[in-house]
Amino acid sequence: MTLEKSPGYKKVIKWLKDSKRKPFKFQTDAWQYYAEGYSGLVNAPTGFGKTFSMFLAVVIDELNDQESRKAVVMSDAKAKTTRETKTKKYQPQGLKLIWITPLRSLAKDLARAMTEVCTALELDWHVGVRNGDTAQSEKLKQKKQMPEVLIITPESMHLLLAQKDTSRYFDELQCIVADEWHELLGSKRGVMAELAISRIRGLLLEKHPEKLLRIWGISATIGNLEQALDVLVPYDEVLKTIVVADLEKKIEIKSILPDHIDMLPWAGHLGHKLAHKLLPIIEKSKTTLIFCNTRGQAELWYQNLLKLDENLAGQIAIHHGSIDHELRNWIEEAIHTGALKAVISTSSLDLGVDFKPVDTVVQIGSPKGVARFLQRAGRSGHSPYETSKIFFLPTHALELVEAAAIKEAAKTNDIESREPVVMSFDVLIQYMVTLAVGDGFDDRKLFEEVKQTFAFRELEPDEWSWMMQFITTGGESLTAYTEFSKVEKEDGLWKVKSRQMAMRHRLHIGTIVSDAMIKVKYMTGGYVGMVEESFLSKIKPGNSFTLAGRVLEFIMVKEMTALVRKSRLKTAITPSWMGGRMSLTANLGAILRKKYNQTLDKTHEDEELDIILPLFERQAKVSHVPKDDEFLIELIKTRDGYHFFAYPFEGRQVHEILAALIAYRLSKSKPISFSIAMNDYGFELLSEKPIPLDEDNIKLLFSPANLSEDIVASINSTEMARRKFRDIACISGLVFQGFPGKYVANKHLQSSAALFFNVFSDYDKHNLLLRQAYDEAFYQQIEEPRLAAALHRIQTSRVIIVKAESYTPLCFPIKVDSLRENMSSEELGERIARMTAEADKKNAQAQRRKKNDHQL
Repeated sequence: MTLEKSPGYKKVIKWLKDSKRKPFKFQTDAWQYYAEGYSGLVNAPTGFGKTFSMFLAVVIDELNDQESRKAVVMSDAKAKTTRETKTKKYQPQGLKLIWITPLRSLAKDLARAMTEVCTALELDWHVGVRNGDTAQSEKLKQKKQMPEVLIITPESMHLLLAQKDTSRYFDELQCIVADEWHELLGSKRGVMAELAISRIRGLLLEKHPEKLLRIWGISATIGNLEQALDVLVPYDEVLKTIVVADLEKKIEIKSILPDHIDMLPWAGHLGHKLAHKLLPIIEKSKTTLIFCNTRGQAELWYQNLLKLDENLAGQIAIHHGSIDHELRNWIEEAIHTGALKAVISTSSLDLGVDFKPVDTVVQIGSPKGVARFLQRAGRSGHSPYETSKIFFLPTHALELVEAAAIKEAAKTNDIESREPVVMSFDVLIQYMVTLAVGDGFDDRKLFEEVKQTFAFRELEPDEWSWMMQFITTGGESLTAYTEFSKVEKEDGLWKVKSRQMAMRHRLHIGTIVSDAMIKVKYMTGGYVGMVEESFLSKIKPGNSFTLAGRVLEFIMVKEMTALVRKSRLKTAITPSWMGGRMSLTANLGAILRKKYNQTLDKTHEDEELDIILPLFERQAKVSHVPKDDEFLIELIKTRDGYHFFAYPFEGRQVHEILAALIAYRLSKSKPISFSIAMNDYGFELLSEKPIPLDEDNIKLLFSPANLSEDIVASINSTEMARRKFRDIACISGLVFQGFPGKYVANKHLQSSAALFFNVFSDYDKHNLLLRQAYDEAFYQQIEEPRLAAALHRIQTSRVIIVKAESYTPLCFPIKVDSLRENMSSEELGERIARMTAEADKKNAQAQRRKKNDHQL
């Protein structure tokens, strides 16, 4: 029977027709491939029903099976039995579908949508959710009887595998779906998903070799589809395909433009000047999502908007990962009902959440990547025939060029690739102990199973032996310490026999390692959210800070809980959380270089570039605007010293390493020391002495030759690896992060990890975790491949060296960023005003000199 003639398909089509909907071709293609036993990846724009492309495929298959079973009952049983079958109550069928989601905020919305579908189609399935917010009572119910559909995070999947007798959960499993696969791909959480899928697949095939388990991924914004599929479904014997929707989502991108441009721009300044222009946008929309890049920025903007319009009190809310989950749930519910006019959010709401009342999205500051911007845009107009509206509010003038670059990338669908993480030994060690805490494992079988994953396909037998030794004895350097002998053999399987060790391991399953988080609670009761311990250590009792949009007075810390009361102040300190700044992606950097050319040439139709033209004209007058095939260096002498500014447009992270590399190479020819500053467009070297630079040695200075050796010599690669090792030590279980309410302080974790790092460096140089720390430092933090590509590009570019009289529009934001670290807002404002006045004075003098020279 073909799919179209099957009873399940007919029932689904009738339901859609009754709801005045019609399936898209990519959805019916996905249903067909699923029915034929394929695994694969669905790629479609946001808002076109990617969830239904897979969920309904599983539902159709189940409805068809039910019809087949009913036919058998009708033919083999008496009428009485048939009547009894019809009147029977809900009969659990076991877990049929595992739906992996990267965010907890997605789960509730997905569960609601799936339950509605099951009810409408009279499918007696229960939909369950399992993540960090799930109540313990619900988890106990699931332990006794799994729902037919389980929506789960990668961490909770591993916690499930850490239970005893888990294989029974998967006897009826038909499919595993990885939702928002692009978000997991390229992170250690993606590796966790790969390992969990391989284990579930292995357990199922062991008990039911004939069983067909389908594995599917869903993604909207991703550049490397083929590789993404290979990571999710690496099994050669499995039929697999990619279903790409031939559809285009209409996106309307509108920049909020300033009335005039400051000739010397700096970050953060412009955004708050434009805040009043947000108010009419919020007023005209049913609900507006306002995205910020950091939690600290979200807190600031919440206070800023309330200050501008007090009538917004009660109509706007703030949503991020450090806000208490009950408050987050309330906010999500209020968005659904349209009770809120605006929600200021971080990435906690930028994936897949279908909020019908949201008709407008605002992005504050550059998102630094095309995929992230389009993902956020898709939160508005979340249906196929609606236009997604997104406003871009720049926080400084040069971000208007980024807005134009993002618009072009969106038109040409120039979306970043997500590079998968491979050979994460810390995740694998944690996973091995997780299985040992559960039912135990056979090391030979597990090695073959792990080798089939994309992340560990290059795993060598001697590396596996090292890891087995590590979890059983602690490895060569820790054998004397019994606490590292976690796993031992019992009845042919490797298991954790210590109950205390098992409990400690379960507490810290996962790959997200942050500073110790302290809950914030009112003296009178009720939680507000969480802040990092390092933030609280810097404030005194009586000081006020903002969290969840509330101004709170800090009283004291008691049992790892910060006790607070409402403050009478209207403004206060904003907490900062780790991992604040994102770096410009390579795609966006390349388009940005083109846009710089177009601004002065006027070969564009971008209103953003028209607004910013005076600034570029000033840059051209006092220095130079680099073309796509040019590399600009500015040399400036001020009372602070000698400044060297360079503009590769490769992002903050690459510039940090590149600045250290160039400083090292310059110091080899002449002893000289530098202070370093950088932003996404370029970097600064500042010295008290003249910088030994000329046109003859510039290409040599930026040469890709001997890059690895010079990087090691120019930066403290050991210190970078040491810092990476802190997370690796936590993930692999080398250091214990503490119990709930009694977490180990960040400085203690760092010192414990540093101790292990030193021991391994001195006595166990072949330690795989040590090797991983250096690899992560080089490929993730240093981004050596991208750095090498930038240097190769500079070699083929025409180098322009300009000796400027004073700070230029391009270098000024870098200079201000370097001052921001050590100055209060008031001091910074005064210093910027003085620098601007000096620059204007010097430029005016230079122009007069030029005019006089011309007249002479």
